[in-house]
Amino acid sequence: MAKRIHLTELGCIACEELSELGAGKEGWLVDDPNLLCALDSHSLAIANRFLILVVTWADPDAPRVKIRPDLSPIEAESITAIEWLVFDDVRVIAAGTSCGYLLVYSLAGDLIHKQLVYPSRILKLRVRGTKKDVIQETSSEEFCIVMPGIIARFDGSNIQSMLQKWFQESNSHFWDQKSKKGSSDEPGNSHQRLPYQIWNVNKYGTCADAAITGIMPPPLLELQSSQRYYCAVTIGEDAVISAYRLSEDRSRSLVGAILSKVVPATVSTIASFSKMIWRSDQSPKKKPQAKTQSFARASSLTCIKDYPRKGEKLTLSPSGTLAAITDSLGRILLLDTQALVVVRLWKGYRDASCVFMEMLVKKDKGKSISYTEPVKGDYCLCLAIHAPRKGIIEVWQMRTGPRLLTIQCAKGSKLLQPSYRFGSTSPSSSSPYIPLEVFLLNGDSGQISMLNRSLH
Repeated sequence: MAKRIHLTELGCIACEELSELGAGKEGWLVDDPNLLCALDSHSLAIANRFLILVVTWADPDAPRVKIRPDLSPIEAESITAIEWLVFDDVRVIAAGTSCGYLLVYSLAGDLIHKQLVYPSRILKLRVRGTKKDVIQETSSEEFCIVMPGIIARFDGSNIQSMLQKWFQESNSHFWDQKSKKGSSDEPGNSHQRLPYQIWNVNKYGTCADAAITGIMPPPLLELQSSQRYYCAVTIGEDAVISAYRLSEDRSRSLVGAILSKVVPATVSTIASFSKMIWRSDQSPKKKPQAKTQSFARASSLTCIKDYPRKGEKLTLSPSGTLAAITDSLGRILLLDTQALVVVRLWKGYRDASCVFMEMLVKKDKGKSISYTEPVKGDYCLCLAIHAPRKGIIEVWQMRTGPRLLTIQCAKGSKLLQPSYRFGSTSPSSSSPYIPLEVFLLNGDSGQISMLNRSLH
């Protein structure tokens, strides 16, 4: 019997430019906690504290892109998160910094957008979308930013509009030789502030990771309105798992409405009264600082505390109905994000990482798939668990299915998944279904492979 092959080699990312990120040492990809990776369909973005490098394995001769963000030396600012933003014909890189800034760069290294979200360290950038189906009543595409105890949400359509406008302006400036040089209207110099919502979710302590799992119904006693409510799941040191209902409206509660009216009037009265008493000369105006947005309302739903267990990493399924959570005791918890209960538990997986994938396990063995294109119903949701201490990758069928396969992998390897592609929530009926894929990057050799979707 021929040996089953579970990995398909796609290419190699080895190049001289990787030496600036520490390549050349054994385990360089996984040993450095400041090294970040984000995967696109054929490109990989790798970043350390001050440099972002984009390499392509499909074309070895393609130029490597180096991006060195303009970071504040006074604040010791550094890159703390990266992610791809992929639309139909637009691919850009988003980066988060330790000072709370969102930076968006083109693949030419041009700064497209810069915005202060909140003056705190950005832990994670998440891109996801859900389409309208039996579970989700409405479709949603979003870009979320996770900070210690804070979640911010950007709508995908606003980001797309901003990018389209920037690329149109940059092209017009390129072709118009009479455009004003050095004006503040040049692309990259003037950044329109993107609208977003932001919530404080630190009731049970600062979170190590968080995610918005989807749209949820309003509370029973809440007045009906057109505002959406979201469910958010957070993990951290004080609470292994906690969940919140997020409201878009910042002045919904009675207390918030009273404070919004009383506090500004009180402050204005005190300020006017102090000017009458002191009559001090006006001091020179300082440079205006970027204003941060006020928090919207977040209501606690549940909390699971189990000292000394600490939540470490959180991974969402495509629909957002399941979340895989790794903790400090070497366990992996599978959370039903709608019922907010743990439905499965794995033990003995210290330092593990998880990604959801889809495999062809429902296809009838008697049928040949050589002439038929698999449809969505042929795939089954699975969880790939990378256990670096064991040197293996295990694939388990969801929710309560068996372990389907075990793959040996090198010590310096890392599991990666391509970023969500905006607009992919409603594919045309004629286009083939694109399943959720998982890639394995061997940092020591630079080889990148894809986990095969079929067990045969």
